[in-house]
Amino acid sequence: MEYSQRSREMWILFLKIMQIGQLSKKTGLSRDTIRFYEKKGLIPTALKQNEFNSYKNYSHETLEKLLIIKKMKGFGFTLNEISDFLGLMEFNTASCENVSQKMLEKVRLIDKKMKELNEMKSLIIGSLDSCAPEESKSTSCPLVSVNF
Repeated sequence: MEYSQRSREMWILFLKIMQIGQLSKKTGLSRDTIRFYEKKGLIPTALKQNEFNSYKNYSHETLEKLLIIKKMKGFGFTLNEISDFLGLMEFNTASCENVSQKMLEKVRLIDKKMKELNEMKSLIIGSLDSCAPEESKSTSCPLVSVNF
């Protein structure tokens, strides 16, 4: 009985192991992106299948991490910020309180950036007033000239 249970467990593990092409299809990430994340240490290094070929095996855990990375990238987080989230997960400290705190920090950064972008937008719109319609045919626009 124990042998069949062990065989079943090994079979389940085997089903969860995949190569980079399968990982790419399941995540929608390119193979190069997966390799990049692996080099950066965001996902575990894949295990070589054997010494006779260059195939690497990735675990189900790697699939889950890649899906989290993709989700966090969609939220606008940098790879360094994502690494912090993965660290929380690694050390079992990814409580809602800790994650929410990091999310709120990002919201504050986004608000600050939006304010800066709106100020830049206002500057650009304000400078457009210096372009009079009669100067539109001129080859020297005042917006790109130096006025002392």
